[in-house]
Amino acid sequence: MTDTVEYLLILAISVALTIAVGRLLLLAGNPFLQEVFRDQKVTRSVNRLLNVLFYLVTLGVLAIISGIDFDLGDSVQTIVVKIGVVLLVLGIAYGISMLVLIRIRERRRASQISEKVDEMLAARSAPARPAPQQMPAPDQSGTEPPAPSARPTQTQR
Repeated sequence: MTDTVEYLLILAISVALTIAVGRLLLLAGNPFLQEVFRDQKVTRSVNRLLNVLFYLVTLGVLAIISGIDFDLGDSVQTIVVKIGVVLLVLGIAYGISMLVLIRIRERRRASQISEKVDEMLAARSAPARPAPQQMPAPDQSGTEPPAPSARPTQTQR
């Protein structure tokens, strides 16, 4: 098998595998992002942007890998080794993409929990604290007003 045929075969297999994994990532990422954004348009948009990023990075790395010469003597062995490298790159890219999606979802959940805790604390603390009573201000002479007595005065009866 000539080098050109081998190169084109590896490239075709790599692109086909990348498209298959990218499609899977698009479908698998949608529920994660839907939970985070709760808006179908935003979810779809972010998912497509992440998918494009996956394709660009993965295809770029695969283009570089396809140019590396693995001289194993037999062209079939060389093709198998290159496809193995392609699969490893795709697996790593897919794993990183899923970790990013999981991280986005975890941050959103943590934010929601924090908001709920703040709301609960605010609701608890509002009625529990009575308004502080104000003490009468000292009169102009600088002396304190007399403390209220425990017995009611004539006007209070």
